[in-house]
Amino acid sequence: MAFLFQKLAFFSLSFLQFALHKILVQGWEPSDPTKGFISLPLNRSYYHIQKPYDLPENQRYCFSDGVHRCWVYSTDKPHTPTSQTKPRTEIAIQGYNYSYGVWQFEGHWYVPQGTSGVCIMQVFGASPPHATTLMLRVVNGSLLYYRGPVLVQDIYDKWFKLNVIHDVDAAKVKVYINGCLIFEADGRGGTSHAFKCGVYAQNDDSYYMESRWKDIKVLRKCD
Repeated sequence: MAFLFQKLAFFSLSFLQFALHKILVQGWEPSDPTKGFISLPLNRSYYHIQKPYDLPENQRYCFSDGVHRCWVYSTDKPHTPTSQTKPRTEIAIQGYNYSYGVWQFEGHWYVPQGTSGVCIMQVFGASPPHATTLMLRVVNGSLLYYRGPVLVQDIYDKWFKLNVIHDVDAAKVKVYINGCLIFEADGRGGTSHAFKCGVYAQNDDSYYMESRWKDIKVLRKCD
């Protein structure tokens, strides 16, 4: 019986590795996660940049040729003088805070070699003691849901498409990479939520952290 369970576990792992290879290497996209959603207007009036409070924005963020580049150092200050959090440079979408319904974040992201111990995207808002409903972190070249499980390996110096769907009423979150559903998680409650992306230092953060984003969208499910 133990041998059978080992074989099944090996098969499941092998199938997952095969599926991820199809998704990430061959670009297989069996579904469109945006079907049934409407894309909302998104310009600078709908978001602001959270960055070390003692630095001008252009020292930690730039937007050029359609690409948002966010970077931060582990020795930087937090985003406000009174914050006890670690340093960050994040695109905080404040124009579409939501408390009910089904919402989606879409964007293409890129993380350069060496960036580690950092959150690159989050769904902000949850019930105490939590502050977030979702965090996607980069640790040693892998993309993780919080501290685990690992969602994608070998992510450095490559562009990926990300879709995150948050169904507030059903308390569910889905993560798509390159159009394929790779992870589902329960929600964490909360009365107000918002999307953020960029770099936000976490445990065992590298000295330098950077992520790049393009084609960012906020979508809402049609009524």
